[in-house]
Amino acid sequence: MADMFLGTSSLPDAMTPEERRKVAVDLAPTATFEMVKQIPRQLLEHDGEEGQALRQQLLRGSTVAMFCAGYKGKKFIYQRAAELGVKVVVIDGEDSWAEEMVAEQIIAKFIPIDLAADNEVVFQQALDAVKSLKDDPLVGPVDGICTFIELAVPMAARLSEALGLPGPSVACVDIARDKHKTRDIMTAKGLPSIKNFLITDPAQLEEAGEHVGFPAVLKPIAGAASLGVQKVTDMDDLRRTYGELVRLMAGLRVKAGALERVTRVRADSAISEVIDGDGINAERIIALDMMLEEYLDGDEVDVDCIFSDGECRFCYVIDNGPTVEPYFAETWAALPSLLPEDKVLGLKNMAQDAVAAIGFTNGVFHVEGKFTSRGPRLIEVNARMGGGPTRLIHTYVSGVDLVVEQLLMTVGIPSRPPIQPTGMCIAYSFVGAPKSGVVNSTEFLDKFRDIPGMIQLSALVHDGEVVVGPEEGMPSWIAEIVVALSDGQEAKDLVIRTSTEIVDDCLSNM
Repeated sequence: MADMFLGTSSLPDAMTPEERRKVAVDLAPTATFEMVKQIPRQLLEHDGEEGQALRQQLLRGSTVAMFCAGYKGKKFIYQRAAELGVKVVVIDGEDSWAEEMVAEQIIAKFIPIDLAADNEVVFQQALDAVKSLKDDPLVGPVDGICTFIELAVPMAARLSEALGLPGPSVACVDIARDKHKTRDIMTAKGLPSIKNFLITDPAQLEEAGEHVGFPAVLKPIAGAASLGVQKVTDMDDLRRTYGELVRLMAGLRVKAGALERVTRVRADSAISEVIDGDGINAERIIALDMMLEEYLDGDEVDVDCIFSDGECRFCYVIDNGPTVEPYFAETWAALPSLLPEDKVLGLKNMAQDAVAAIGFTNGVFHVEGKFTSRGPRLIEVNARMGGGPTRLIHTYVSGVDLVVEQLLMTVGIPSRPPIQPTGMCIAYSFVGAPKSGVVNSTEFLDKFRDIPGMIQLSALVHDGEVVVGPEEGMPSWIAEIVVALSDGQEAKDLVIRTSTEIVDDCLSNM
């Protein structure tokens, strides 16, 4: 099952343009496709409220297959699809929580497959599952395939391509998933890049260090959620950290499409590991090769973009607070950006140039970068909607729903989101564990729920769970908080202050 979600070993290679054209010609048009074809293009592309209403009306009744449901916190995606009248079919592992959404009438169908099978078998199972829907009178043939899960993007792209359905190019997806290939593309296109070195063998460490210099950042070429990303300060640190990261990555599990460490809980005054049966060793799922690259100074940001028909239709910069080094754990974020306008513009251009350089023409993208002392620099391009509260914060600030826009493009309807700034400013934070130990109870979080401006507070640990603090490794997240105020600086100050108070209270409960 090696590289199952990354999709670069035993999955089909990317099709040529001619092969894609032939598959599309042979595809029997769905009802949604026929309706879209009959609408004058200028009406379909109107960027006002009337155009959006038309696009969403065309979306109603369509069938979308989603590969890998993700963790249960992604349920809002499927609920929004149901509100829009989309018949969602989830294809996932046999014990996925997604099956319960059928009884709740949120999704139309759940199709279990064996994700522990070999790579090509998983692909064929999923392909057969999608093809079988044309004979299901309650669902009908699929109009599109997508995923909101990073590790599942390569599989979803290949399924779309094999069936001639709308979707990102497999070649582009594979470049975006591989950070080293992304760097190569940036250089080839004449865009600003940074020194980097691909490490496939520990014998290359010294050569990598000499080429890149120090300080530097060591990271997996295809990880997720910053797991395994670490700053190194010299050659000895590089050797030591490389060994630690190899052990860390070998100990990660892939569950619900996400990378996570093995969970430990307290039982009868002892610490025990819980290995979930449906978790899969990360080394069987993604490439664990490492890359060493320059350490970037400056302000870190996320840039969320929507591309449709080859042009950027939406682009917002989100400020990121200083990460917890050497592990680059996220802290707070703010939207709209509080950076000077010239920096914001430079970062937007950097993100759009990177997406276009890879070759994407349609999709929702979560781009990470920094405004350094040398100008904007790319960290990575994620070919899917950002995780955490990304969808929520954009609906509050601009009125744009990234889930809606992704679904539209999945079935071949263009994205022209009407951007309507609300005047609200968002700040949010992932609060990290202050030290390693056991969180006895999360009840201490309850007093923060009624703070004026608090729109979301989620505990990210369970009572009795063992967490990792910065003295041992990348800190475990204990809570996520989101606040909304009319002033951006006040929102940022509130979320930082509240995060500090949560950390103090957490210490009292360990």
